[in-house]
Amino acid sequence: MWGWRYARICVVGRCLTLNASYEPVALVPVKRAIVLVVTEKAEIVEANLERRFRSEKAEYPYPLVIRLVKYVEIPRRLRKHVTNTILFARDGYRCQYCGRHKSELGRRECLTRDHVKPISRGGGNGWDNVVTACTRCNARKGNRLPMECGMYPKSTPKEPRYVVMVWYSRGLNEVQRRYVEQFYGEPLAGEATA
Repeated sequence: MWGWRYARICVVGRCLTLNASYEPVALVPVKRAIVLVVTEKAEIVEANLERRFRSEKAEYPYPLVIRLVKYVEIPRRLRKHVTNTILFARDGYRCQYCGRHKSELGRRECLTRDHVKPISRGGGNGWDNVVTACTRCNARKGNRLPMECGMYPKSTPKEPRYVVMVWYSRGLNEVQRRYVEQFYGEPLAGEATA
């Protein structure tokens, strides 16, 4: 008839949810996004027009990005705990000393967490004191301060923004990634997206 593919609501997919201000808020299951649209709590901003959902009385395009109708306050510092997954993504999967990407490391090398100011010398385990380092650079730096060994991180360690930190551990498609990058005015670090 129209040449559209109808999707079952049980399809496992993610939809980017924007606040009323167009700030990225979360990735929600497509089923939840459809419920938000049907209950008029959100509107579809971007959709895959080739796939559609059909109910008894209405038809909806497959949402990729939705926007909440009312503004919702979100916590800015949801996670203070440093995890290697988010740390490596924050640093673009590159050693902050030699600049090698994880794909350039040897068979017996991997990415590790390095404390710029070692814990044994009074440094903390917070976002502002940890960087990604390859095993070779981490061993070479050892228990020394940057000025003692002449090894300085290529970027200043800092806590990633709440929303970017969440995206690091999840996949975004290109349409969703564009909305996040536009809002924050900078490209997301990290690996290829889903």
